[in-house]
Amino acid sequence: MKIPEKFDPIRPFEPEELSEAYEKLLSNEQFRQVLHYLYPQVPIEMMAQKMRSCKTNLDFQLTFCYGFVKDLLKKASLGCDFDCSGIDRKRNYTFMSNHRDIVLDSAILDVMLLNAKFTTTCEIAIGDNLLSLPWVRDLVRVNKSFIVERNLPMREMLMASKRLAEYMHFVIQEKHDNIWIAHREGRAKDSNDRTQDAILKMMTMGGTGSLAEKLEQLHIVPLSISYEYDPCDYLKAQEFQLKRDVEGWKKGPQDDLISMQTGIMGFKGHIHYHCAPCLDDFLKGLDTNLPKNEFYRLVAEHIDHEIHRNYRLYPSNYVALDLLKGNAEQQSHYTAEEKASFEKYVAAQLAKISLPNKDEAYLKERLLTMYANPAINYMAAL
Repeated sequence: MKIPEKFDPIRPFEPEELSEAYEKLLSNEQFRQVLHYLYPQVPIEMMAQKMRSCKTNLDFQLTFCYGFVKDLLKKASLGCDFDCSGIDRKRNYTFMSNHRDIVLDSAILDVMLLNAKFTTTCEIAIGDNLLSLPWVRDLVRVNKSFIVERNLPMREMLMASKRLAEYMHFVIQEKHDNIWIAHREGRAKDSNDRTQDAILKMMTMGGTGSLAEKLEQLHIVPLSISYEYDPCDYLKAQEFQLKRDVEGWKKGPQDDLISMQTGIMGFKGHIHYHCAPCLDDFLKGLDTNLPKNEFYRLVAEHIDHEIHRNYRLYPSNYVALDLLKGNAEQQSHYTAEEKASFEKYVAAQLAKISLPNKDEAYLKERLLTMYANPAINYMAAL
């Protein structure tokens, strides 16, 4: 397939480019160290041989990522289940999800799709703020990722957004692949998941016809991701206090690396992925004369409603809500043992936070809010 050159800086590597990308990665000392860390028993030459035998990006995912994520779910979770009964396995979709984990949101989805007998995985939208190391940029492009360019001057940003939108339309219409994209830039640190209009506006910079027709062409599926425990919860709480207390505080690349590592390796309890029906019928039913801003607001609200109503709630969510409100309104959803267990968990997570002026009460409130918000939004959606 002929891919327009304008997509070259952001698209994944094509099969004919993989061989060169592998050699570049294998000659990088940091990448070799990562391989050794992940597969300590396997000689580097054997890993290199395995890589070179992968002729497509999907081969690479099946050889390296699929097994890695499955093993990880065995070690660091109590399992993940997937409800895709609302969509057709033979079609391609843009999966638009709430954003829980920097790396795993899309990686787990890929495994779930393959387990559910979809014919392919997803091309993954990833922000360039996470790709400061050139070898990481190469690795994600081997792994079917396309790059979302951020922090550009306004004029360049418009051009980059248009190219991104056009590429997404190209993936769905021409490559007949799936896409995963978060419904907002960055994770919702308080788990109050809200779709950003800006993401929808970017998507309508590609395609043809009315705004609704342009979104229809992407076949958007709202995807709910529910974790029983978020390994990064204490890091997010810490971030809230730093933002509150330190003027102009911003995360550095090292913070993202710690979040990635903690999110991947930390214990997550039960995980649930749930696909809502594709948005196409909803979009067809919208008034064609809606003002632009009203159109984006209604679509964002519909996506939020679909994500919220398909959450899976755990005892931790209900306990957090009662602790936050200082009542026992949700006690029918948990036992005394489950409440005691969650309180113990919260105390242990808070103990991991090391700050000079540690505000225990504030940090606890932030942490409880993260677990309570899915329950609040779920009940509002129902």
